[in-house]
Amino acid sequence: MPRRLTARGQRRQREILDFAARRFAAQGYHPTSVADLVDGLGVGKGVFYWYFDSKEELFRQILAEAQRDLRRAQRQAIADEPDPVRRIEQGIRASVAWLDANRHLSALLELARTEERFAPLVHQGEDQAAADALPHVKAGMAAGLIRRADPLVVAHGILGVTERLARKIVLEGGRPAEEAADGAVSFVLDGILSPAAANRRTVREAG
Repeated sequence: MPRRLTARGQRRQREILDFAARRFAAQGYHPTSVADLVDGLGVGKGVFYWYFDSKEELFRQILAEAQRDLRRAQRQAIADEPDPVRRIEQGIRASVAWLDANRHLSALLELARTEERFAPLVHQGEDQAAADALPHVKAGMAAGLIRRADPLVVAHGILGVTERLARKIVLEGGRPAEEAADGAVSFVLDGILSPAAANRRTVREAG
């Protein structure tokens, strides 16, 4: 059962999580020991084990919180937008911006995909992200704005294009996040918009 923490305890736990996330991103999960973490923080091991049962539990919490924070950024970006296609576009842009602003967490999510014990947690988060995108895809199809296809395939496609471009163009390529976001939006909308919606978009952009 999770401990009930005071405000001070919550701040200390957050300090450990933030420091550990950056240390794991810089050194890797396996090379980083609990001793490295507590030495870097200037606390004893007893403090660490008060908040976390193990290094693995700490890493899992970092991954889970990172995925929740990304989803929160996406929800905030689309909160007041009635147009489902615009919601998809704004969600893409929010995702790229978050990955750019949280490069160390992006690196940890990528690392976790290669670890058998952590990969299921990352995949679960990706499935949840697709489930979040699904209502907007379905709404776009119902409105005749998105061409008919398997909506789940479309949702995963949107996420896949966005993540791939953000990683290759921004995180690895060092180019501006806006460039990757523009490319992802253009590629996705060119692929999913109905002919009528695509024509309206072309006219709007030309004007």
